[in-house]
Amino acid sequence: MLNIDEIKKPIAAEIDVFEEKFKVSMQSSVPLLDRITHYIVKRKGKQIRPMFVFFSASICGGINESTHRGAALVELLHTASLVHDDVVDNSYQRRGFFSINALWKNKIAVLVGDYLLSKGLLLSIDNGDFALLKIVSEAVKQMSEGELLQIEKVRRMDIGEPVYYEVIRQKTASLIASCCACGAASAGADEETVEKMRLFGEHIGIAFQIKDDMFDFGTDDVGKPVGIDIKEKKVTLPLIYALNNSSAADKKRIINLVKNHNDEPKKIAEIVSFVRQKGGLEYSEIQMKKYQESAFAILDTFPPSPARTGLQQLVRFTTERNK
Repeated sequence: MLNIDEIKKPIAAEIDVFEEKFKVSMQSSVPLLDRITHYIVKRKGKQIRPMFVFFSASICGGINESTHRGAALVELLHTASLVHDDVVDNSYQRRGFFSINALWKNKIAVLVGDYLLSKGLLLSIDNGDFALLKIVSEAVKQMSEGELLQIEKVRRMDIGEPVYYEVIRQKTASLIASCCACGAASAGADEETVEKMRLFGEHIGIAFQIKDDMFDFGTDDVGKPVGIDIKEKKVTLPLIYALNNSSAADKKRIINLVKNHNDEPKKIAEIVSFVRQKGGLEYSEIQMKKYQESAFAILDTFPPSPARTGLQQLVRFTTERNK
């Protein structure tokens, strides 16, 4: 599989320009805020979301200034949600670095998240990018709803496949969907094409999350299972399938382990073994591939181009990774 830098090549110059513009979009006259936003920018990840925005714009008519603002808007609102998430989850690390709340405490972290949110809103309003603002605001709303739906269902441990898909569609897929829709809208695509690209992104997001959930139980190419979702009592697709294909007694036993013994390594290993024996990983792999193929089918409706190839490679990178 190609690495991210090779996939990025057709839009590498645009991404470099975007990174500079994104830094500017976060600037503040308050020294504390500037220090914190500088810390955030230095620790940005692979830029997968902006890549989806730029490739989607390319395939739908071409990259322009609005595309850059769309990518910045997605990143500002997403970064705000991550800063707030770390406060909600009481998490002190993100991507191996200290989180904002770990370094500057919760009160400042919440205010920084609010600041980033407002910068994104103003960036759109000041430039009249109302279509982009609507797309991304809808994603942020869905991310919040998905998180709350998951919290509600985790307490009762009553998640079936339909609820699982609704949670990941809102929590994860809505953001990638908004990247692709923003790219298309920024390039002047019609409503039908924007919706087609939104759906493309949604399918990728669902495939990505299913793959992510499989890692918790270990896969042949990943090795040792993590068990993080089990510790957080998250009911994911591999576990749902395993529970649905077991006896009432086994189901009761495993649910009890997840509810009451989720911090005991031996019990976690027992849950992981149960899921693997019941074929939870094989089933999840099949479902992930279905969503991946649906995304490819949408891409195939566009004429061949470097942007289409780039999106195909990016889909493979996000859904076939081994970590």
